[in-house]
Amino acid sequence: MHDTLPLLAHTAFPAISRRRIETLQVNLGYRCNQSCLHCHVNAGPNRTEAMDEATVALVLQVLRERRIGTLDVTGGAPELHPQFRHLVREARTLGAKVIDRCNLTILGEPGQEDLAAFLAGLDVEVVASLPCYAAANVDRQRGDGVFERSIAGLRKLNALGYGDEHGVRVLNLVYNPQGASLPPAQGPLEADYKRELAAHFGIRFNHLFALTNMPIQRFGSTLVSKGTFAGYLQLLRDAYRPDNLDTVMCRTLVSVDWRGELYDCDFNQMLGLRARLGGRARPHLRDLLRDDGAGSPIRVAEHCFGCTAGQGSSCGGALAAGSVATSPREGVPA
Repeated sequence: MHDTLPLLAHTAFPAISRRRIETLQVNLGYRCNQSCLHCHVNAGPNRTEAMDEATVALVLQVLRERRIGTLDVTGGAPELHPQFRHLVREARTLGAKVIDRCNLTILGEPGQEDLAAFLAGLDVEVVASLPCYAAANVDRQRGDGVFERSIAGLRKLNALGYGDEHGVRVLNLVYNPQGASLPPAQGPLEADYKRELAAHFGIRFNHLFALTNMPIQRFGSTLVSKGTFAGYLQLLRDAYRPDNLDTVMCRTLVSVDWRGELYDCDFNQMLGLRARLGGRARPHLRDLLRDDGAGSPIRVAEHCFGCTAGQGSSCGGALAAGSVATSPREGVPA
């Protein structure tokens, strides 16, 4: 889908390079039980792309030989992959921290009734998408009934000790704006989420990550159809903050697609902008066994302004969480 979007690989975004790889972010495939409007992966129930067993084994080999500390597993709904539990179990055996990018509703799908207990048993960190604490806003963005099912998933996790302030089972939530605006300041929004979810549903969690929507795939196509694509790109450019450059996620992260090919981030993966590891045209996981990637240039394009706009945005939330909001709190109830 990225070929239909007017997104240019040539940009005025500053040149940056990679440091030591600390996180291997692995996309196991694009199959998902949901089809969210903001999804930059264009995932859904009918997608069939999935990582094969040999590539899963190579992921574990790279984790072991490169001594990479964090495995960040994503999709689609990564839990639907038949090798998901094997990968998580083996990565934990190697001593790696494992993050599961969970959409919450997967915890109630047929055949996944024991998924929450599996994650808890291995102290897997859960990063769960919940774009608002009000049902109407969530269902508008993610589908009818998703909010109720998400709350049910959160209660399952809480019952297993996830979200306890001093516990080892970490539960972080993810907020995305519902339209073409930047997210509000992360700190105050986290406080709102904690207050509202506790008061109305008895839900607790550790932190909120406020992420900027990237103008690619399904969200990018929506912007094009509404005639707001160029305006949103300009919003990202105008909100650029150079002090966010030092902590953008691509500095210490490598993204791996379902075929084992390497990208500088998940967004570049969706745009087909492959990493430039050692000057190779199509770098693969196996190349990390010979080259750690440190010092390699990171491929940048117009969407990179999304990671540096305002408070900044990464897979771990805002880069400058204490900054003030740079746009109205669209989609967030008063």
